Amino acid sequence: MESETLNEQELQELNERIHSIPIVDTLKMKILKVEKGLCEATVPRHQRWDGIFETFHGGMLGTIADTVTCWSILTEIGADANVATTDFNIRFLRPCHTDVVCKAHVVRVGKTMCLAHADLYDTNGKLVAVSQVNYIRLQN
Repeated sequence: MESETLNEQELQELNERIHSIPIVDTLKMKILKVEKGLCEATVPRHQRWDGIFETFHGGMLGTIADTVTCWSILTEIGADANVATTDFNIRFLRPCHTDVVCKAHVVRVGKTMCLAHADLYDTNGKLVAVSQVNYIRLQN
C-alpha cells in the first residue's frame, strides 16, 4: 500500500487494522488506493455473492460500501479509532456482473459523528451504486 498523504507509520497501522477484519479475507478485498480522506478497494465477483438475478448481491455491495467508507474515515481520525455505523443508505443504479470497485471519501469528520460517501463501479467503469454512511466515534 502506498500513499502520497499518509506517512509510513500511518500506512502500516491502517494496513494492520484493515487486515485484522475477518470480512476482508472472506471477500478477498484489495486496497487500490489510500490517501487522507479516501480509500479505493476492489472485491472480485464470485457466484457465491450473487443474488437471485445472478448479479453481485445488493447486500454484499452494501457491506463493501460500509467497509471501505470506514477505512476512508480511519485515514482522517487514525487507524486505532473506534467507530460504529449509525446509519447507512445505498441506492442501486444497475446490476453488477463483474468485480466491484468501491471509491470512498470523507464528507465530514466531526467530534462525534463522521460522514463518508462511496461510489461503486463495475470493471467497465459503470456506476452500479452510491452510498452514504455515518459513523459515531466511540470512546477508546
